[in-house]
Amino acid sequence: MRLLWILLLGTILLWGCDHQSVAPAKDGDGEQPPAYGDTLLMGSIGEPSNLLPVLASDSASSDIHGLVYNGLLRYDKNLQVEGDLAEAWEISPDNLTITFHLRKDVRWHDGEPFTAADALFTYRLLIDPQVPTAYAERYRQVVRAEVPDPYTFRVTYAKPLASALVSWMFPVHPKHLLEEGDVTQSPLVRAPVGTGPYRFVEWVPGEKVVLEANPDYYEGKPYIHRVVYRIIPDPSTMFLELRNGGLDLMSLTPLQYVRQTDTPAFRRMFAKYHYPDFSYTYLGFNLRRPLFKDLRVRRALAHAVNKQELVDGVLLGLGVAATGPYKPGSWAYNPDVRRYPYDPDLARRMLEEAGWSDSDGDGIREKNGRRFAFTIVTNQGNDQRIKAGEIIQRRFREVGVEVKLRVIEWASFLKEFINPGNFDATILAWTTVPDPDAYNVWHSSKTGVGELNFVGFKNAEVDRLLENGRRTLDRSERKAVYDRFQEILAEQQPYIFLYVPEALPAVARRFHGIDPAPSGIMYNFIRWYVPRDQQKYQR
Repeated sequence: MRLLWILLLGTILLWGCDHQSVAPAKDGDGEQPPAYGDTLLMGSIGEPSNLLPVLASDSASSDIHGLVYNGLLRYDKNLQVEGDLAEAWEISPDNLTITFHLRKDVRWHDGEPFTAADALFTYRLLIDPQVPTAYAERYRQVVRAEVPDPYTFRVTYAKPLASALVSWMFPVHPKHLLEEGDVTQSPLVRAPVGTGPYRFVEWVPGEKVVLEANPDYYEGKPYIHRVVYRIIPDPSTMFLELRNGGLDLMSLTPLQYVRQTDTPAFRRMFAKYHYPDFSYTYLGFNLRRPLFKDLRVRRALAHAVNKQELVDGVLLGLGVAATGPYKPGSWAYNPDVRRYPYDPDLARRMLEEAGWSDSDGDGIREKNGRRFAFTIVTNQGNDQRIKAGEIIQRRFREVGVEVKLRVIEWASFLKEFINPGNFDATILAWTTVPDPDAYNVWHSSKTGVGELNFVGFKNAEVDRLLENGRRTLDRSERKAVYDRFQEILAEQQPYIFLYVPEALPAVARRFHGIDPAPSGIMYNFIRWYVPRDQQKYQR
């Protein structure tokens, strides 16, 4: 679940501004002048859930939001904060007030001017208790929001909030189209109107979402005329489409990256890139289930998982084992948390001590007449999670635990299982951003239906740490807070943190202007282009 998450976790969509190694294949960018035109066909394993950002919390939707909408601020190529709809901002000496000075040359896609009233409306939308959003928490910390003039927006907090500035990267919504009626019933749910570099054209369910370049974009019209998100749930089918020219960009699986694309023909057609992904994958336990309330059980299962086997077998070495919610090497990462080395004998002893024994000799443990059996759910279209689930299933079986693996289509997976908490355990991923504020995922107040602490983790000390961490501005003091936070997660094992993968995009070589950076390759997408004589699609 990747939105997600630049603004959800606050830690989140990365891990810090440390340099990421990027290994592109050179394609001679810059040899021919930029030209307007052509279409980029992009593969997406999931259908968007909602094209109104305040209501969506999945990566398929957020990918589209990123081209249709703007926030007041954004990250640059080096993960430093820069202006977007705000051309400048000031923070008061007491760190309680932020004043944004907005651009005067921005229009919504329907031609209406963007003003500070839209920023104020978006804030009010986020804190409205009638709006079912997962993003409200940080905006509820604002005690006053005001519009001194049409191009100035000011917010004041009761207490300093370390992630206050980055929270204003959230997409601004159009007041004139949403102020009347129920936003959940708005036409913008399926046909968004933003200020971004691309305008919405159409959404064909189960097939595609089409965007076209905004000729009035404040940074200039994007070179690529059209972007088509093709919805292809199966990675193998998607890869065939890529090789046959039906796609121009997709995220490769490790198997595809290492073994299926190392040919002269593929290298002639596509450039491959790899860099640490902005995510971690985990096995999360539903702590509301009686089976997982016993800490001894969760720790025993952690010892039954061979994380290096997952890195080697699932990622083919293109990643590292995870120990918590932050990237190894980032400033917030704590390398000294409790570890759970692969030790099936220890796992068996711990399960015995917890009262789970195989009394009937069938290889599956029981306690009080109940078999130790449960189901892991994950989403269709992600081979890495499915393969990880299959390996974990075998390893758990070796210590006497019966596991079924259920793979579910993305929209149903969220609506019927994750959001209502209707699952035993799940394999999922979070995307991360530079600030380590993880309040929305781990605070006990965020365990409701549709919220992000869907495993139901509740810990009073973690609550205090998360509350203090978001109020502490000194980095060394914040690190001490988040070091302890990671220690508790490692001790309690609400998740088994599995691995941090590498991102593995492949892009058709006719696209020039790609400039890999710590933020990846998409940050400058409006400057990608196809030389005139290489363009494949007519307008």
